[in-house]
Amino acid sequence: MYVIVGDHRQIVIPDLGGFRSSSARLKGLRLIHTHLDGEKLTGDDLTDLALLRLDMISAIETGEDGLPGMMHTAHLIPENPGGEYWLLMDPVPVSETDLNFLEFIQALDEQFARRQSSRKVDSTERAILIRVETNPMFDSEASMVELRELARSSGVEVFDSVIQHRHRYDPKYLMGKGKLSDIVIRALQIGSNLLIFDHELSPAQVRSITDFTELKVIDRSQLILDIFARRAHSREGKIQVELAQMQYLLPRLSTKNTAMSRLTGGIGGTGPGETKLEINRRRARDRIGRLKKELKDVQKGRSQRRRLRQRRALPVISIIGYTNTGKSTLLNALTKSSVLTENLLFATLDPKSSRLRFPRDREAIITDTVGFIRNLPKELSSAFRATLEELDEADLLLHVIDVSNPGFEEQILAVEKILEELDLSRKRCIRVFNKIDLFPDRIVLDNLCRRFDAIPISALDPETLPPLLEQLEGNI
Repeated sequence: MYVIVGDHRQIVIPDLGGFRSSSARLKGLRLIHTHLDGEKLTGDDLTDLALLRLDMISAIETGEDGLPGMMHTAHLIPENPGGEYWLLMDPVPVSETDLNFLEFIQALDEQFARRQSSRKVDSTERAILIRVETNPMFDSEASMVELRELARSSGVEVFDSVIQHRHRYDPKYLMGKGKLSDIVIRALQIGSNLLIFDHELSPAQVRSITDFTELKVIDRSQLILDIFARRAHSREGKIQVELAQMQYLLPRLSTKNTAMSRLTGGIGGTGPGETKLEINRRRARDRIGRLKKELKDVQKGRSQRRRLRQRRALPVISIIGYTNTGKSTLLNALTKSSVLTENLLFATLDPKSSRLRFPRDREAIITDTVGFIRNLPKELSSAFRATLEELDEADLLLHVIDVSNPGFEEQILAVEKILEELDLSRKRCIRVFNKIDLFPDRIVLDNLCRRFDAIPISALDPETLPPLLEQLEGNI
């Protein structure tokens, strides 16, 4: 039991980290207190009830004679159609309180557990997606749809999403503290254990939000890095992903995060007088150096294979495009290959090459590349630059666009921006509108094809491919 004495403004509650902590359960603690001015439960009391996940909170009135008067009590309630977070009980005199507290709290805890278990979820990661928008012209909804797809590709179950519009970002929490408090309560009600921000958070913001919410917090960059780590299969791809992860992690190392062995392989000795934080940072830098050396060795082999292709005098066509636009499906359709295709973002990370035979018996090498995405984390952009630079050897770029996506124009701009950064905008490029089978209006589609100078196809329908093959053969 804690006995806390405050002043006329506040009481300071000690760190409760040692008590049980689960998104599906209450904390196992209750707060009984008084206010010197005789107030009932205040807004701050109810906020503490929610943020600290207390079993119950009570405020006891004090009379002028110093004796206790009425007791005002509140407790949290599970998710409900009315949207309330807590229930205010009828005030009763302290002397007449007859509540069987243990039975009541056990029943309440079970209600939370039952409500959360009613969601059929296989994933251990249950997320709330968050975006804070300061630009009223930006399509926040489309951005959140993409974030949801990224989460799905990473095996995360999305329970809810929140968009807050503000004039400017909060430097500490990105969003308003009150809104963040509401999200914490929402997470408790629905059983979410992860917050995913559609932004790149600074290390300080991650620490502040984590400390405030007691939930796991990741940003968009970390989510993309996780997807790449799951999907990379080649040696080069795995090295590039780990290098990107280490470069992302290094500035985020803090004294609260010392579990480096699984990320660095337990390498490196320790020098006398070094702090744990300094050791972790040195290990990370050592690992980054080794990964860069390994990557150079692997890239030498890739360069040799590229020179061999050039000696064979076969033209090279590189398929590019935003992630999940059907690039691998098109490669399979054109070459009768069996490259993995999934309706997931970044289903293909490792470049795949196949021979393409044209109707007139000409041949070319056609290569599938990693999908592009807007605001690619700078660590990944740097790590995969060497892979994307292979596009410089291509004789022709085939830009595949999912015309059924409402945001396809923004995706085109994102791809072209990356090409410009790689100094590849000068390359000959053919635009292809894929997934026309999902496009409802043929007249609108014809107008879009003329406007963007694109060839309409469905990679799932071979009968739509001859015009594309004719264009490819005529441009190599």
